[in-house]
Amino acid sequence: MGIIKLKNIRTFSFHGCLVEESKIGSDYSVDLEIKTDLTTSCLSDDLKDTVDYVHLNKIVVEEMAIRSQLLEHVGKRIINRVFKEIPQITKVILGVSKLNPPIGGDVESVTIQLEENRN
Repeated sequence: MGIIKLKNIRTFSFHGCLVEESKIGSDYSVDLEIKTDLTTSCLSDDLKDTVDYVHLNKIVVEEMAIRSQLLEHVGKRIINRVFKEIPQITKVILGVSKLNPPIGGDVESVTIQLEENRN
């Protein structure tokens, strides 16, 4: 088994429960970690034998562009697509962070983390 991590995928998105958030948007950071068998790609040095992190990044960026009220909802959509489109992935750990959230305090970010194994 092996792990591939994409750290701090930055997007500007429009998630949130407040009407203002749907209009002005906010900065987000996504961390994605997947578990898969990397044995063959370690030997072959061929992209077809591994999980292409370009594909993973594309999934995150596309799903972050679709408005959700809750970070949990967009996170689950990302996980669902990863499992649907890349069958060799056995586990996903995902963190979605809203940077400088409008919560009436000096808070750098708020993050949800989801972890799911393929059924």
